[in-house]
Amino acid sequence: MKYSRISGTGSYLPEKVLTNHDIEKFVDTSDEWIQERTGIKSRHIAADGETATDMAAQALQRALENSGKTAQDLDLIIVATCTAHCRFPSIATQLQNIYKVKNFPAFDLNAACSGFIYGLNLVDTMVRSGQVRCAAVIGTEHMSSLIDWSDRSTCVLFGDGAGAVIVEPSNEAGIISTHIHADGAHMDLLYHDAASGKIVMEGNKVFRVAVKTLERIVDETLDANKLDRSAVDWLLPHQANLRIMLATAQKLDMTEEQVIITVDEHGNTSAASIPLALDVGIARGQIKRGEVLMMESFGAGFTWGSALVRY
Repeated sequence: MKYSRISGTGSYLPEKVLTNHDIEKFVDTSDEWIQERTGIKSRHIAADGETATDMAAQALQRALENSGKTAQDLDLIIVATCTAHCRFPSIATQLQNIYKVKNFPAFDLNAACSGFIYGLNLVDTMVRSGQVRCAAVIGTEHMSSLIDWSDRSTCVLFGDGAGAVIVEPSNEAGIISTHIHADGAHMDLLYHDAASGKIVMEGNKVFRVAVKTLERIVDETLDANKLDRSAVDWLLPHQANLRIMLATAQKLDMTEEQVIITVDEHGNTSAASIPLALDVGIARGQIKRGEVLMMESFGAGFTWGSALVRY
């Protein structure tokens, strides 16, 4: 049986760093308040004119280099984003143009913060079926373009960045399983308001639903693979809120030291957060080949999902 595996990772963060102390200067909040509720200390903000496409191209280039591939090896590009700078063409096809490659499928998907897991699900299925031999899955977000900087409940949460992985066939399971879900009944709790162009969120309600939902997806993933919690080496969660991340770790009987944490320096980068954190975890020397990762995400929609991956 043919499987898929992640052969390379890459990430990109804009140069500008916006700290909690910077935000204190223009909205009624404090570093202590932000850290206590979210775990966030700083976030990266795209430069003027820098788009989600620009960030995706940087992350993709690094992922290609780390996998020993070139853009000419690709036969699929999937970009997870909710912040493309234009409605069409897709960022994925813009990347084809940047890299001068063509004649294979390239498209964007929007599952908010769960977008990368959704993309990984699709790529895994296509590689296993023999349709694809070298795919890129990219999460890229320009979240600062949607922020109401006068709303202290949301402006402290988000940051910009991109992460990418290259996925190839394997004789052994690298992507062990993926699980994706959605429930539109709660869409009014977290959404992009078309009239104002800004993010609207009822944070406490989103928090409660997220914790319960992520507990279920962890159980579903382990049960589907008949594995005990001890089989997981690292929890690699969507980087939205440190309290949610540590609650999921507790469900897995894992310590904070077994959680890949970047939310403190990146904030919530939506669909970019998991591939970005994966690349950072590898670069730090935390994640090593052969180790098992539990990736899980929860986002507007609501959407949620998980991927059990042997790196």
